[in-house]
Amino acid sequence: MKLILTGDVPNLGAPGDIVEVKDGYGRNYLLPRGMAIVATRGAEKQVAAIRRARKSREIRDLGHAREVAAQLGDLNITVTAKAAGDSGRLFGSVTASDVVTAVRAAGGPALDRRAVEVLGQIKTVGTHPVTVRLHPEVTTELDVAVVAG
Repeated sequence: MKLILTGDVPNLGAPGDIVEVKDGYGRNYLLPRGMAIVATRGAEKQVAAIRRARKSREIRDLGHAREVAAQLGDLNITVTAKAAGDSGRLFGSVTASDVVTAVRAAGGPALDRRAVEVLGQIKTVGTHPVTVRLHPEVTTELDVAVVAG
């Protein structure tokens, strides 16, 4: 099955890539989740739009990715959760969007929330590791401090 990716799929490709996958994987996983569309002649125009959008969000090159990683390493990132119980357990969880907002508030660069990987769910007050994929060759790990608000 020939598909055009609309989202970043690990170990497969980036938005705008045309890929060949097994029928079941495409029909049962990629298409229902909106990660891909069927490759047709009309979809070719959508590919161009997807690639333009990706290029505007993308880190320019490897050097720029390393520069952004160095900026992120110098930051102290604190996320203020709305409420927490007496034991330090949050009412809700900290998401990738919350981390991106906290990085921006700390004076860091604008990140794409899809590049931020929160391992598991952050549901407690304290310091938690978060991975940021800036480039296929550059990933950095941030320590995010979560405090009750």
